[in-house]
Order: sequence, then structure tokens, then C-alpha cells
Amino acid sequence: MYMQFCRRLAIAALVAAGLPAVAAGQDAPAPAAAAQATSLGVDLLGPIQSACGQNQPAPAAQPPAGSAPVVLAFELCFGKQGGTPVVPVDTYVFYIRLLPLISKPSAGTWIPYTEAVQQTMRDDFKRLLDQGFLDDLLIEANDYTFPNGTIGKVVTYHMEERERVKTVRYDGTKQIDRTKIEEQLRDRNMAIGVDTFLDEAKIRRVEGLLREMMREKGFNAEVTHKVEPIAGSVKTVNLTFQIDEGPRRKIRKVTFEGNTVFSDAKLSKQLKDNKNTGLLGIITGAGSVNQTKFEDDAERVEDYYQNRGYPQVRVGTPEVRIIEHSDNTKTQWVELRIPVTEGALYKFGDLDFDGNKRIRTEYLKSVYAVKPGDIYSRKKVVDGNKKAQEAYGSLGFMEFTPYPDLSFSDSAVSPAVAALDALVPPALALPASSATTPPAPAAVGASKDGEIAKSQAEAPTVDVTIRITEGEQFFINRIVFTGNSTTRDGVVRRELGRLLEGAPFDTEALKFSVRRINQLGYFKPLEGNEKDLKVDKTPGKPNMVDITVKLEEQNRNQLTFGAGISQYEGFFGQLAFQTSNFLGRGETFSVSAQGGERARNFQVGFTEPYVFDRNMTAGIDLHRRELQYVGYYTQKSTGGSLMFGVPLGPFTRGFASYSYEQVGISDLSEALIDTSCLGSADGCSTISSLGDLSQLTSTQLEILRRNPFVYDSLLIGQGGNRTISKISPSIVHNTVDHPIFPTTGRKYTAAVDLAVFGGNTQYIKPHVEGIWFLRHTRRTSIGLRGQFEYITPVRNTPSLPIFERLFLGGEYSIRGFDIRSIGPNVPGSQVVLGGNKSLLFNAEYLISIAGPVRLVLFYDAGQVRDFGEPFAWKEDLTQVVFPDGPGFIGSQSQLIADPGSLTTTTRVVGQTSAFKTSTGVELRFFMPVLNVPFRLIYAFNPQNEGVLDNNLQPAKDHVFRFAVGTTF
Repeated sequence: MYMQFCRRLAIAALVAAGLPAVAAGQDAPAPAAAAQATSLGVDLLGPIQSACGQNQPAPAAQPPAGSAPVVLAFELCFGKQGGTPVVPVDTYVFYIRLLPLISKPSAGTWIPYTEAVQQTMRDDFKRLLDQGFLDDLLIEANDYTFPNGTIGKVVTYHMEERERVKTVRYDGTKQIDRTKIEEQLRDRNMAIGVDTFLDEAKIRRVEGLLREMMREKGFNAEVTHKVEPIAGSVKTVNLTFQIDEGPRRKIRKVTFEGNTVFSDAKLSKQLKDNKNTGLLGIITGAGSVNQTKFEDDAERVEDYYQNRGYPQVRVGTPEVRIIEHSDNTKTQWVELRIPVTEGALYKFGDLDFDGNKRIRTEYLKSVYAVKPGDIYSRKKVVDGNKKAQEAYGSLGFMEFTPYPDLSFSDSAVSPAVAALDALVPPALALPASSATTPPAPAAVGASKDGEIAKSQAEAPTVDVTIRITEGEQFFINRIVFTGNSTTRDGVVRRELGRLLEGAPFDTEALKFSVRRINQLGYFKPLEGNEKDLKVDKTPGKPNMVDITVKLEEQNRNQLTFGAGISQYEGFFGQLAFQTSNFLGRGETFSVSAQGGERARNFQVGFTEPYVFDRNMTAGIDLHRRELQYVGYYTQKSTGGSLMFGVPLGPFTRGFASYSYEQVGISDLSEALIDTSCLGSADGCSTISSLGDLSQLTSTQLEILRRNPFVYDSLLIGQGGNRTISKISPSIVHNTVDHPIFPTTGRKYTAAVDLAVFGGNTQYIKPHVEGIWFLRHTRRTSIGLRGQFEYITPVRNTPSLPIFERLFLGGEYSIRGFDIRSIGPNVPGSQVVLGGNKSLLFNAEYLISIAGPVRLVLFYDAGQVRDFGEPFAWKEDLTQVVFPDGPGFIGSQSQLIADPGSLTTTTRVVGQTSAFKTSTGVELRFFMPVLNVPFRLIYAFNPQNEGVLDNNLQPAKDHVFRFAVGTTF
């Protein structure tokens, strides 16, 4: 097979060179070719000797006598691997530049074998090796002597290909699974794929990574590899990494040597990855030695010292001292002994700057919280550097670099030399049997307060000079957006603020722009790193940069049709379209129609965020709604609103809206009527069956008048209809990074509804709210909300309408309680009618699981109070008491004649928490098609005494709910 393959390659090369080819098994030219050779007088031509081990056919002709050596033939050989290549021959031919330089005897074309030809061969040599295909390459040129004495060069490329990996295995441990290994390899660009060439250098790097991963698990593992050829395959191998775990090293004790200022306990708290976790660590497996994190832990200890006045502190390499082996030898209990050189306590001396030309020293000093005489703190210097970098970045100096240079008053040695002298050499290993105990460190506070104050007063000073490299000022050449297939460039560009082409490159404005783009919600959140935000220096234009913003569209169009169920609407069917990016222009448009068991709703709205291409917002909304509050009443409303907003700051806007609405109440529940009707079969049934309150009879009105509280709330004297005309000014400051998946930022809202301009219902309703999101880790964040609301009737409105009174409960306030279930009750009843002021607090711990799925741990608390009732920690727990004797049975006229015959009373039976609380866990997942978060909620209600659900039964301790949207 090997001989046949070499012959096939040689024949292909000869045909390309114009030499006659010979079929397999032939050793001489065909008769016609022989006759031609004889006629040319070259009948003495013999076959070309092949370095592959099989002769090639004789040339068709010979060059002129006396000619210089010529390039006669070319062949590829794979003798070291059985003559069969793995890489296709055409691939090699593509990289070989010698082929066009082969002579063509049949055409009478002869190419001299010159230095240029030899250089081409050398170039081929380098080019082929650079492709990574080959393990070995040898190029040789053998002589072929023509009958007339001319020399022909037969060039042979001897190749040995690199082995290819067929399978990769990781044997010897269950501590790290294959998925985790391959993820780490991809992240570090070290992946060994199937059918890739064997790379010894990469294999060594993979072994190092595996050792590192095992060290993170607490194992000082040995990692080797084995390469096994696959029988019957050419240059194909199986690669196996063998991991010998060795014993796991677990930390039983951590001690510090050389510390006199801070105790071992305080320094141990600064450790994160190498610490003794006590009994819990023994149970859970935590507390293992993690050598890869030694340096990070040392930096944390140094930061602790440096932020408390010790800039010369140095933490040395920990000594791992074996204390004990487990019975099965799989665990080693060790002690970490960490050497510390504390240095002296220093106070700040002078703060100066060197190299600043664009920004005055006086201004730079103002951004550093450094005062002479204060205890030295590295954190104050670092924070000042960040603020200085922001100042320079806003002017276009993106390469600004600050370097703090420390000069100590008690040392004539330069800071650099002092730092080298303070370095701690690695500790010497001690034998396991050593009982040497380091001296007990002195705990902080062991000295008297007077001695500490004296020590600080006499502390030397350290002068800080910030060496500044300003760099060049850069300007913006172009801003390019990619990936916004729907959203128009102008919609994104207007969120860039001060980032303008031709203007200085403001790095702080770029950060603000990323946040503003994320707030749109049109795209997947930008991280602000090189993956989605690229800043390149413009080629050929000094001091210019090009900014590329890589966007990925999210569907912001919601087309919904179908049926559903919720606590608010019950069973319902709906058809709705809503978009926050109408036609890619950034406009909000919505239209919806809904009908169901409890709700009927029609609404259309439109909002233009940039009116006349100016940063002003305007919107209009028209609606007609009917909503039944089960067990209470049915509310019908028709109206509309106009809204206008202007910017007040980078993330602050002011809004003013005017709304006009007519609201009616029908289907009033008997539970809201005076409890006297509970004894009347016909009186209560008559009232509970009422539809339009404007059709009340005199008898029915008389019954309602017995409860003036309800009578005034429903505005019975005006047919139960309310007309509300109000102006609502508000201010919103919003830096929350994303409307659906928030992780950082805050939102403050201050608003007031002024229903004092016409209408028959007038009130003032202020509202303040604060929302905070704090990033905890890369995948977790904390969300907090505090809200206060208040409402009071004014002018000719004696009492609040029932639908404007305040209440809590439901998945948008306190998740474990039913909607409208928390608030003051109807007098003489346990039915909630609502109050005039409320407090609400929400806390969430948000965990990103995968993609659009979040796990949310929550805690909600709130209370509602009525007029004359202050907020409190405790409230009375009451019970309704019915009169003794048989229930009242008679006509409505008898009830009116004796109105006090069935009067109920309320008595206090104890006290309970005024704040109603709910805590639990929520699974929140985003549906890309519907573009809303769906929520599965489990809630536990620890403070629920005195609260009834919508069926007038005591609120449950544990509930499960399904909801849509977010709490805040």
C-alpha cells in the first residue's frame, strides 16, 4: 500500500510537470513514447529513482547538452507513517509553491535548479511546519543524470504528520466532573477537541489546570497523561489524563506569626478561601486548603492592615503544617501558619500631585478624603484615584493613570527599598512532630485607651504623592450600533447623552449611556465590557476613537390572545397588543380588550418619549373598565389622561398628568351594610341585589343611612357616581439598570394627586417610594422597597370614596395575603374598607439561575391606618359581638321603627402585630413570547392574626400563588 501511494503521488506530480505517466505495474514508457525518445536520440533514458522506494517513469526528453541542473521531478513521501496521509493531499499541494517550478520535458520546458528554486523549497519548509500538520519534515533533492550529462533534480518532501486525538478522558477523580473541566478549558482557550492534533504544550497546560482545579478542592493532586495509539488507524490516538488525588488537606487551625496589633481571630475573619470553618466545615466538607487562593487571602489581610494605618505590612507565604492523618489516609488535617510583618502605625502627612496639567491640584485634593493627621488608609487613596480617573475620563483622557508614591517620615530609605526590605521570606517547613508554639499575639484593645491614644499621637507620618500620567486627550470619530435589527439607530443614539461624534470621549458619559440603554428594555442587558462595548483607536487618525455598541434585540411586542385566571380578574378572555418600541421608534402603544367572570376592560394608550425629537415625553390614555371585587362591590370607570414629562437631570424626570374619570359603584355586598340587616331576611337580600345605586328606594336608603360611614364612602346621595378631575405632578429619579432583570441602581418617586379641580370627589393623595438594587455577587443581588401613601378628602368631600381608600395585600404588595385584605374594617364588621395612610416594606434576594430564570427569596411587611390612628408596632385584636336573643325577623318598616334592636358591638380580645408580614420563595421566569415575568410564589405569613381572606375566612399561614409581573 505504501509503495502504491508514493507512486500515485509521484505520477500526479509528473503529470503536472508534463512527464509521461505509467500505469501501476509498468516500469517502462509506452511504445509510442519509447519511439519518440528514440527519435530524439534519448533511447538511453532510464527510470527516475524514487526516494519513496518505487521508480518513476523515464522522462519524455532530455534537456540540451551542457545545460545547468534542472528541476526534474517532485514527490511527497509519508514513509514514517506507513505511506498514508491523514490530511488530504490537496491541502499540502495548496501550500507547496515548488510545483509550478517543475520542468515539463514533453513540452520542452526546462526550469533551472537555481538559488531561487532552493529558496522556494525553504519557504515551503517553513510554511508547511507553520500549519501545525506535521511532526517532522525533510526536503531532499537527488540527482538524475541524463544521457547527455545534464543533471535533473528529483525533489522529495518527506513528511510525518502529527498524531490526532480521537478521544479524551479524565480518570482518577470524582471531585471535578468533565463538564466543569471542559468549561474551564474553553474559557482559557485550552480545549482539546476530537480530531485535533496532539499538542504537547497544550497537554502540559491542561495538566496544570487540572492541578489547579484539584487544589481548589483541597487536594495536592498529581496529574499525568497517557497517549495510546489506536490499532488499525494512522496517526490516531486516545488521550487520557490520569489524576491521582492524594489526601484532601483540611484546615483545623489558622495562626499568624508576628502580629501584635490585631489578634488571630480578627485576621482570620479576613480570610475567604483558606479558613477553619469549625464544626460546620467538618460536616459540609468546607475548610479545605486552597493554594490557588493564598495570594488573594494575603491581599485581604494586607488591605485590613493598610486601611487601619499600616502601609508597610507584608504577609508572607503560608506554611502548611500537617497535624494529623485520618484513619483511611484520605484526609490530612493541617495548620496554616501565616507570617506577618506589620510595620509601624502611620498618619497621613502631606498630599501632593505630580504630572497633572489639565486639572488643578486644588480640585484633585478635594476628591481625596485625605486629611493630614488622620490615620493612614489605603482605601481613601484608592477611592480618590477612582474619582480622579472619573474626572479625567469625563474630559477624554481615557489613558489616565495615577500612581501613589509614599514617603515615610521615619525612614531615609526610598519607599521601593523599604518595601523590599519589609518582604517576608517563605517560612521554613516544620516537622509534623514539632510542638513549637508561636508566642500568643496581643489582642487589639489589650492596652489602655490612654496608651493607644499616645501611640497614635506619636505615630510617624507618610506623605502621599500621586504621580499622574495624563496621556493624550481622545475624541470620538464614529459611534456604530450593531445588532439593532428593529430599533432605529436614532432611538439608541438619543440615549447617549454627551457622547457625540467629534466631542471629547467622555468615559463617564459612556457608563451612563450603557445604563440608559439598558433601561429601555429593548435589548439584552449590556455588561459594559469588551463583549458588547468596544472602543478602538481610529487607524490613521491620532487621538480619535471609534465606539461600537453591540446590541441584541429583545422582543418588546406583546400580542396576547386567549384565556386565563388571576386573583384580580378571575377567569377571563382577552385580546391585546402592547409594545414599548412601536415600529422601532421607541414609542409605547397599547390596545386591549378583555371580558370575563370579574372584569371587563377596554384601553388604548400611546406615549411618545421624544416629542418633536426633543427630550420631552407626552402620552394619552383612554379606558373603560369594570372590575368586581368579590365580596365587596363592582366598580365601573370611564375616563382618560394626558401626560407630559421633561428631564431634570441625567436620570431624573419631572412629570405632570391630568386625568378625568367617572366612577360608579354597583352590586354592593351586604357585608358593607350596617350589621342590623344580618337579622332581616328581606332587608339584606334587597340591598345585596342592588345594581345601580341611583335606583335605591327610600326604604333601602334608610337602611344605608344607618351606617353613615358606608353611606358617605359610596356617595349614595349622588347615585353612587363619582367624578374625579385631578392633576398629578411627580418627580422620578431612576438609575435601575434594567426594567425586567434589575441588579443595581435606585429609583425614587415623589408624587401627589391633586383632585381639587372640579368633580364631586376632591382629595389630596401624596405618595413617596424608594427602590434600591444592590449587586451582591455576579449572579445575585438584593432588592429593597419602602413606600408611604396618604390620602385625605378636601373641600366638599366629607369622606373618601371606597375605591380611593388605601389597602394592602396581593402579589404586588404583601404576597401571602389576598388583595384588599389588609386595612381598617367596616365599623361593626370584619370586612376591610381601607384606610387613609399606609406603610409598605419589601426585601428580595434575587438569584439568577440560568438565562431568564430567577429564584427570589422575599420578605414583605406593611400596615394600613385610618383617620386618627397613628402607625404602631401593636394593634388591638377585635371580635364582633352579636346581640343576645333570637334574630330579628320582620318587615323593613319594623326595622326602621326599632333601629337599635340588632346593634352589634366590637370587643378587644388581645393584641397582635400591627405590621402584617409575609416571607417565602418565588420562582420568576421570563416568557420571551409574552414578554412578561411569570411567578410561582410560596409564602408563609407569620403575622396574620386579624386578617381575613376574600372569602371572609382567617388568612392561611401558608399559601401558593401564581402571578404575572414583579412586586416592584
